[in-house]
Amino acid sequence: MNADQIKDMIAARLSCQHITLEGDGRHWFSTIVSPEFEGKRAILRHQMVYATLGDKMKTDEVHALSIKAYTPAEWAALPK
Repeated sequence: MNADQIKDMIAARLSCQHITLEGDGRHWFSTIVSPEFEGKRAILRHQMVYATLGDKMKTDEVHALSIKAYTPAEWAALPK
């Protein structure tokens, strides 16, 4: 899978204000900003993102995905 396909899968099932995805085709690093993360701990946020990929993680189409998941307020508070 390529970066655009993965981003499209995430955006189709999770309301995102921002998504970046970088990687080498097997190991991916993402930054995702979603209001759906509001009030949720990091582990649940990651599970929400993994769920958008369905079986792609299990079948090794996406081997590894590192996730930085922020609410819009958390994202806005980060130094730019």
